[in-house]
Amino acid sequence: MRQEFIGHGASRGSALGRARVRLPHVLEVAEERIPKAAAETEVQRLHAAIDHVRSEMHAMRERLHGALAHEVGEFLDLHALLLDDPELLQGLDELIRKGLYSADYALRLQRNRIASVFDTLDDAYFRSRIEDVDQVIGRIHAALHRHDASVQGVAGEILVTDNVAPAELAQLQAQGVMAIVTTTGSALSHSAILARSLHLPLVVGATLAMQRINDGDVLAVDGGTGRVVLEPDANDLRTHRTRMRDLARERKQLHRLRREPTRTLDGIDIKLFANAESREDVAEAHALGAAGVGLYRTEFLFLQRHELPDEEEQFRVYRDVVLGMTGRAVTIRTLDLGADKADRTGLALRDEPNPALGLRGVRLSLARDGLLDTQLRALVRASGYGPVRILLPMVTSREEVRAVRSRLKLVIEEVRAQGHAVADQVPLGAMIEVPAAAIALPSFIGAVDFLSIGTNDLVQYLLAADRNNEALGELYTPLHPAVLRLLRSVIQLGHKRGKPVAVCGEMAGDPHFAPMLLALGLMEFSLHPATLLELRRCIRACDLSRLQAQAPALLRARDRASIEAWLRENTP
Repeated sequence: MRQEFIGHGASRGSALGRARVRLPHVLEVAEERIPKAAAETEVQRLHAAIDHVRSEMHAMRERLHGALAHEVGEFLDLHALLLDDPELLQGLDELIRKGLYSADYALRLQRNRIASVFDTLDDAYFRSRIEDVDQVIGRIHAALHRHDASVQGVAGEILVTDNVAPAELAQLQAQGVMAIVTTTGSALSHSAILARSLHLPLVVGATLAMQRINDGDVLAVDGGTGRVVLEPDANDLRTHRTRMRDLARERKQLHRLRREPTRTLDGIDIKLFANAESREDVAEAHALGAAGVGLYRTEFLFLQRHELPDEEEQFRVYRDVVLGMTGRAVTIRTLDLGADKADRTGLALRDEPNPALGLRGVRLSLARDGLLDTQLRALVRASGYGPVRILLPMVTSREEVRAVRSRLKLVIEEVRAQGHAVADQVPLGAMIEVPAAAIALPSFIGAVDFLSIGTNDLVQYLLAADRNNEALGELYTPLHPAVLRLLRSVIQLGHKRGKPVAVCGEMAGDPHFAPMLLALGLMEFSLHPATLLELRRCIRACDLSRLQAQAPALLRARDRASIEAWLRENTP
């Protein structure tokens, strides 16, 4: 019988297939006691399973490249930290040695203990982290019995589940899963962002889906509108076929834009740069006609290894990125590592109470002897092969910029004295992602050559709302008057002082926001290559002078609804 569910479209695309329902993970294990003489053997069996999971996750981490390494890697790193958590491990050992429980039942008891603590927390985000604990404990339990804990999909299926972890998405797509429908989640989550990069249709927040859909049911999914139809009728099937034809035609039209300029209807050229962190990303950006690389992430060089990459290793990587863009500008961000992106070298602190506000970005680079100079030397040497711009993450104050500027000057002199080719100019820029930096920008804009606004962090810091917290889905939004006014002030000051300004956060890659950013004066976007052609098409349909004439009305908006109304009226 036909039924329709409306969720939130999180990743565009349409799919028609059979449902595979994955029930929420609950560790149902009966109470089981063991003889005292068997306790040590059971502890060893548990530790062997934990070691197996560590190796399994490390192997998965090693297979990741490009955007997957960045998005999925953060979650694998978090799970790796949980595996090393002394409270988790000691608690399990005590349950076996003192309680004389089996390893399976100890896992269940320890999971429930942790869940009871999380449930008492006032912070909804931290309460939601029990999902990570469940996934880790589920993997250990599977390893105890040598079962595969990874999610399984079948070609032609549509996964219906309560939630999906970023680490699962690439695997599901490779298995041929056509789309995913979840009962919870946010269109702004890491999973949604990654699904869009993979072009995997995703609908989140379809609350009744798990109750009404069974294995084998036929589903029609529209990841753009969030519409899910159970047992579609003839009209639904005709609509699906039409939508698929439209998508195929759209892909052909977008393909033709690869060599077209990013020029508005009134003849103004807009620069589209690419975010990248691999050779594959760089090659795709070049093929799509990107103006250059607006954000090259260097963290992947440091993650999941026991020693820091030396100057020569970093130089070769940066040089190859520069060569890959054949003369187009490459903006390379210095290390943006923190406890949320764990490394194995001991470089990042592992026990910060609030890592998002901790020793990360340029703070970490300046705090660790030799770290910044080694990276600057490699970057300066790479500049001899093409235009390189150096971007500093998490800038808060003028002092940080001046300290790096001083170090950069000395490094350039040293590298030249050693006979290496160095560009005449190596521009130094700051990421504006801390509200204090945006507000205090007039005090240090003279110390930088360009600016890049990281809207992901800027929005969550400005609104005090974590973008991965489903409970704050309505609050975390770039469509907030304070966000728009801060963006406008940064962009205007940059133009006034002759400093190029780009937006490199998720906001830049969403064509829906393009008219608004153009109205605010933005002339440079930096985004994942996957959406570059869609954004180019949108910008080519915009009249820049008309949009900028509507900017005062946009800035007078007092709430999200007013901003959304402005977008509806001014989107071509």
